Amino acid sequence: MKHSIRKLGLVALLGTSMALSACSNMSARDQNTAIGAGLGAVAGSVLTGGSAAGTVGGAAVGGVIGNQVSKPPR
Repeated sequence: MKHSIRKLGLVALLGTSMALSACSNMSARDQNTAIGAGLGAVAGSVLTGGSAAGTVGGAAVGGVIGNQVSKPPR
């Protein structure tokens, strides 16, 4: 059991570092969109008990909100 937890932690660390490095050439608006989608997916999953539709819906809503946060004023 302890060995599998260590592997899971290593995979999570690797995935996180890859995801963060992918954001290095993104604009601030693109980064906010990606962060919003990620947070929305987590929130949608939690609020719907792990439903796939809730996760996808949360990601879509979060992405739109994240995109609009950094919109320049008119």
